[in-house]
Amino acid sequence: MSQILVAPDSFGDTLTATEAASAIAEGWGRTRPGDTVILSPQSDGGPGFVDVLATQLTSARRHAVRVRGPLDEEVDAEWLADGTTAYVECAQACGLPLLGQSPSVDTAWRAHSTGVGQLIAAALDTGATRIVVGLGGSSCTDGGAGLVEGLGGLERAQHRLATTELVAASDVEHPLLGSSGAAAVFGPQKGADRDTVTRLEARLTEWAAVLEAGTGRFVRDFAGAGAAGGIGAALLALGARRASGARIVAEHTGLDAAVERADLVITGEGKFDDQTLHGKVAGAVAARATTSGIPVLVLAGQVALARAEYERAGIARAESITRFAGSVQRAMDDAAGQLAGLAAHIARDWPPRQSPDSWAQM
Repeated sequence: MSQILVAPDSFGDTLTATEAASAIAEGWGRTRPGDTVILSPQSDGGPGFVDVLATQLTSARRHAVRVRGPLDEEVDAEWLADGTTAYVECAQACGLPLLGQSPSVDTAWRAHSTGVGQLIAAALDTGATRIVVGLGGSSCTDGGAGLVEGLGGLERAQHRLATTELVAASDVEHPLLGSSGAAAVFGPQKGADRDTVTRLEARLTEWAAVLEAGTGRFVRDFAGAGAAGGIGAALLALGARRASGARIVAEHTGLDAAVERADLVITGEGKFDDQTLHGKVAGAVAARATTSGIPVLVLAGQVALARAEYERAGIARAESITRFAGSVQRAMDDAAGQLAGLAAHIARDWPPRQSPDSWAQM
C-alpha cells in the first residue's frame, strides 16, 4: 500500500484544480483501492485560486457578488473572507471564459478589469484589512485601468486602500512594457494580432504615466507589473507587494509536509511544456518532490516536452490525456472521465517493479 499525493493545477478551461484532483483520485482508486490518496489541489493565483483556498481554509466564508465582466455584461463572481483577510481572483471577473466567445482582436482591445476593482471594493466594504489578489487567466490587457475605475478612480482607490495590506499573488515576473511585457507576451494569447499588440503597448505606456504621476511609484519596470494583462502594475502602484501565488497556496495546503509523507506525487495541468519547468505550478510541485527524492508523475492535457527534457528535471513520467483519449475533442468533451481513465491506467504500473527511475520505460 502506498501514499499518493495528488496536487494538480487547473487544466485550462476544462477542469478546475479541485475537479482534476478528484478525477485523478477516482481513477487511481479503481486500480489500487488500497492506496491512501491525499488530495491537495494547487494554484498560482490564476483560475481556481479562490476555489482551492476555500477547500483548505475551513473557517473562511465565500461571498458572491455581481460585477462587470470583461465585455461589460454582468457576471457572478466570488471572493473569500478568512477573518479580516480577503482572497480575490481576477479570473472570476475578467477570465477568458467570461468573454463568451473565442478571443479575438476585438475582445483583446475591449476587455477590461473593472470587475476586479469591484471585487476589491466589496471586500473593503465588509471590513477586510488585508486583500490578496490572485493574478492570472485574464482576458484583458488594460494595465488595471478598469480595476482602478471599479474602485472609484485613482485618487479614491488610494484613499480606500491607504490602510490596507494589498498583495499581488502571482508567479509572473514580466514587466508592464516592452518585448517581455504584458502586450507583447500575453496579448497574442488573448486574440491580439501584431497591430493590436502595438496599440495595446501604446495604451499601456500612456496608462503607466498616469499611474506613476498619480502615485509616485515608477511601476512600469517592476517585476510582475505585466501579470494579468498589467493588473499587476495597478496593484503595485496602489501599494501592493508581490508574493508567489503558488507559495501562498502551498502554505495553506500544507504541501511541503504532504510531499515528505508521500510515496508518489501526481501533479498536472492543461499543457506540460518548457514553461512548466520555469515557474508554473506543476513544475514547482515537481521540483519540491524531486528535492526530497519522491518520484513525480505528470498528467496533462498535452505533453510538449520530450522524455529526456522532463527526466532532467527529475520527473519520472509524463502522460497526455489527449493521447490516451485518442483525440483533442474527446479529451476536452470528457476531460474528467478521460483523466480518471488515464490515472487508472497508469496506476497498474505502480509501484515500479525495479525503481521509480525505471517507471518511465514502462
